[in-house]
Amino acid sequence: MVASVSSAGSYANAIAAYARAGKAVEPESTTVPEAPGDTFAALVKNAVHGAVSAAESGERMSVAAITDGADIGQVVTAVAEAELTLQAVIAIRDKVIQAYKEISQMPI
Repeated sequence: MVASVSSAGSYANAIAAYARAGKAVEPESTTVPEAPGDTFAALVKNAVHGAVSAAESGERMSVAAITDGADIGQVVTAVAEAELTLQAVIAIRDKVIQAYKEISQMPI
């Protein structure tokens, strides 16, 4: 179980790094406010935020298990959900990169 907890910690660190990288790229202000979910960027941003919250939930459950505040089944479920969410976000990222590469190689 220690390996799962440390893996969850590394996943949380990876997700936090993605979130920091996204904030560094975002413009400081926009002239037209966007409604949530109107753009692909908003969709990706929401997916990353969901992954971060799932990882945080897994971390909280792991800490609660260490302090005897949670059932081991709940911890395993929370960590598995966080891992699955992260894998989904990574798969989507990989598909977007692949699509970008295909589009950039198309003749004009």
